Amino acid sequence: MTLLVDTSVWSLALRRDGPTDAPEVRVLQEALAGSDAVVTTGLILQELLQGFNAPRGAAALIERFRALPTIAPDRQDHIAAAEVRNACRRAGVQVGTIDALLIQLCGRHELTLLSTDKDFAHAAMQVPFRLWRPAGAA
Repeated sequence: MTLLVDTSVWSLALRRDGPTDAPEVRVLQEALAGSDAVVTTGLILQELLQGFNAPRGAAALIERFRALPTIAPDRQDHIAAAEVRNACRRAGVQVGTIDALLIQLCGRHELTLLSTDKDFAHAAMQVPFRLWRPAGAA
C-alpha cells in the first residue's frame, strides 16, 4: 500500500511534546519504518510549513520531507478535484479545495489517504477513493 499522509496526521506525529497514540500516527511510523510507501505533495508540505514560526524548524521539516517522493497535480487533477468538490456539495457534504485535490490525487495515483480529518470519511461516502480506516471500523 502507498500512503498519502494528510497534514492532520503529520501534525500529530511531529508535535513537540511527542506524538499522540492515534492509530494513524502508529500507521505512519510503521510505514516510514518500511511497512508501506509514503508519498507527499507540495500542498501538504506547505500546510505544515505554515505552522512553523522558527526558520530552524521549517528547515528541519524541509530536510525530512526530501526523502519522500512528491506527486504534483496537473491541470486535469484540478478539473477533476472541482468535480469531487461539486459532487460532495450536491450531496450536502462540505469538502475544502485542498481536500478535494488530495482525494483526486489518491484516485489518480491509487494511493490510500491517511488522515484524522473526519471530512474525508464523509467525502468517501460520495466519491470513490481509498481512505485508511482502523481495523474493525465501518
